[in-house]
Amino acid sequence: MEAGTVPIMSDDLRSNNLCHEDAVAGGWLADPEWLVNTDPERVMAVLDSALGPEELLAAAVYRASAHLHQGAESWVRQQLLGLDAARYGDVALSARIAAVPAAGKPTAPWGVEWATGGLVSSQFRHALTGHIDFVQAVATTSMDGRPVAVTGSWDSTVRVWDLASGKQIGEPLTGHTGTVCAVATTVLDGRPIAVSGGDDDTARVWDLTTGKQIGEPLTGHAHPVWAVATAMVDGRPVAVTGSCDKKVRMWDLTTRQPIGKPLTGHTNDVWAV
Repeated sequence: MEAGTVPIMSDDLRSNNLCHEDAVAGGWLADPEWLVNTDPERVMAVLDSALGPEELLAAAVYRASAHLHQGAESWVRQQLLGLDAARYGDVALSARIAAVPAAGKPTAPWGVEWATGGLVSSQFRHALTGHIDFVQAVATTSMDGRPVAVTGSWDSTVRVWDLASGKQIGEPLTGHTGTVCAVATTVLDGRPIAVSGGDDDTARVWDLTTGKQIGEPLTGHAHPVWAVATAMVDGRPVAVTGSCDKKVRMWDLTTRQPIGKPLTGHTNDVWAV
């Protein structure tokens, strides 16, 4: 290959024997040939380690069609990557990807000269990874002037994420003994909090600044809590929960006590509030 194009890969790279640390240290995340020919599971494992604008862009391009890369032949993966690079506005990267040798590549492959309607954002360059099972719920708020996301998962945890850096804030919030089905956020005594509902029939209140649960769980529902919302009533923060017990309940978040009797009338599960 000509100098200044795509670097020749070593035998270790071609056989997918490159370890995580070597991939990061060697800057292989920005190498089109490595992205095209390496097993997708190995590539996905190092995307969160991307550093600098070139590697962050390459990671975003790879994630754009990550669900299609697994099981695809290398030449198919090459065309997907070339298209996604153009969607991100980097036609030069798309051309470098098109120049990569790939097994089974058609004799007259197509290339991308430009793309419109990209439907991608530079903010997608960070993927929030850490949950080990499906993410069931997402809410947003701010902490110390920073935008954050709060997520709930089938892995029984609630996690808080700095949306500017894409990094998890603190340790997972644990306490639920089953799926976290719903999450909502509000402010209590000037502090950002989250309220989560789970299939352990409880709702829980979390101080997002300390990462600690506030008080005991909110109990009263007889079945999983599938829905949570928050509001201000007479200047006091309240939570509203919906459950598979067909009831809606209101909670005073300052005292963590129920407000009045359950709201009844639904004849089946309450899925949203």
